[in-house]
Amino acid sequence: MTHVMKISAEDGHSFDAAVAGDPASARGGVVVVQEIFGLNAHIRSLPARFADAGYYAVAPALFDRAEPGVELGYDPAGRERGMALKNAVDADSLFDVSAAITSAAVAGPVTVVGFCWGGSLAWRAATCLTGLAGTVSYYGGELPSKAGLAAHCPVLAHFGEQDKGIPMDGVNAFIKAQADSDPPVVAHIYDADHGFNCDARGQFDEAAASLAWQRTLAFLDDVCR
Repeated sequence: MTHVMKISAEDGHSFDAAVAGDPASARGGVVVVQEIFGLNAHIRSLPARFADAGYYAVAPALFDRAEPGVELGYDPAGRERGMALKNAVDADSLFDVSAAITSAAVAGPVTVVGFCWGGSLAWRAATCLTGLAGTVSYYGGELPSKAGLAAHCPVLAHFGEQDKGIPMDGVNAFIKAQADSDPPVVAHIYDADHGFNCDARGQFDEAAASLAWQRTLAFLDDVCR
């Protein structure tokens, strides 16, 4: 069962988070980082999925810094508003991700799993924050441009070959730049478009989503041992 709780960041900002799982029996914590569409129904469904897999999951509402309670659709209007809100809060977003990590740590080792913008934030967390068990990035657009950064924890990255927003030359450059990373950075490429994990989007690809989910859970099980 997912419920909403309040979390406070280091700078005093208070925000909502969707939470699921039992920290007392969980094998670790997961911080689910949203796309540019807010803490909408799809993102709120993910903590329960991680809870079913044995984790305590926390999904922070990153847009609360600009406007509380934002839930956007996957249409041009939602995308336009989501980009504006993302730009408004992006500089301070790691404060909220960090606070969510602290909240999830009551369950043990913490992994950040982010989607779209959240996938970029997952990579930023891996390179800027310490103490994480690992991070997972689903189609994070910033990874190619920030390929020269070094992660402080193992990283798993998922990309879609048909994703025009993250061209394959950039993905391949990221993979090459991180080939000898320690901790390891592992990337998988799917015959799918951007947003392939989200069943509320037209780009949803069931086969790619299922395989990426299996790999994500295997990664969590490994880093949280």
